[in-house]
Amino acid sequence: MIFKKLSKLIPKQSRLIILITAVSWIVLGLLAYRWINANNPKQSRQEPEIKKDEPNVIGWPAVQTLSLSGVSQISKEQLLLCKKEINFGNEKFRLADKSNYGERNEKDQIGRDIPHNPELIVLHETVMSADETIKLFQTPHPNDNDQGSYHALVDRSGSIIRTVPDENRAYGAGYSRFGDFTVYSKSKDNFSINNVALHISLETPAHGRSDTASHSGYTKEQYNALAKQVLLWQAEYRIPVFRITTHANVDRSHSRYDPRVFRWDVFDHYHRQHAKTCGLDHLILQT
Repeated sequence: MIFKKLSKLIPKQSRLIILITAVSWIVLGLLAYRWINANNPKQSRQEPEIKKDEPNVIGWPAVQTLSLSGVSQISKEQLLLCKKEINFGNEKFRLADKSNYGERNEKDQIGRDIPHNPELIVLHETVMSADETIKLFQTPHPNDNDQGSYHALVDRSGSIIRTVPDENRAYGAGYSRFGDFTVYSKSKDNFSINNVALHISLETPAHGRSDTASHSGYTKEQYNALAKQVLLWQAEYRIPVFRITTHANVDRSHSRYDPRVFRWDVFDHYHRQHAKTCGLDHLILQT
């Protein structure tokens, strides 16, 4: 109603001039807006930034994590008392050459946070003598394909020989997965559980140091010492019993099947005995 009254008061020629003026201002405003954007990089239209945590965009698989272990933390005092009560002897330190182990990577090559704390325990066998194994680990290997190590190995007498500190990454398993879980740290095509694994190996008997399907097995002293070390690792790093596995189980290169004749029943006997002594029965229960 108001607009009709105004249109009667304004001559027709004047209305046309007002309309042309309004359109001109609108066109000038649009041109100015486009000019400002074209000369201001911060305001210009850009392609969306590719975020490093978008695996489908950049080709990397998504970061995988294991569920919470459900194992309660024990104090350092309790851990030391447990070592004393199960008579955990002094380790022999014969550290590997630094080319044969590395750091636990906190981030992958594209900057994403990845699992890097010990969450798995992997059992191996040496397939050679303990001395030969240590000599191999202490030999520099600049070529990645020749590198290898365990955190510890147990000789035939039951002595534990430390070759890599827990806080470091031992090269115990190449292409490997624990079920569907693995860690991509170096490239989108290279995966391994080494970043979250603790590796321990049993010395193979002399007659089994060849490519045979089996041998006579490991000594009771080895099983006893192994059970002690595994239990202490479980307690210190809150690792449940169902995350104790073998090299054969995690290997995805289809070339490793050790420890060949491992007796879980013998291991369980000592494992349960030491857990009871330390009051750590929760570490032997499947949850």
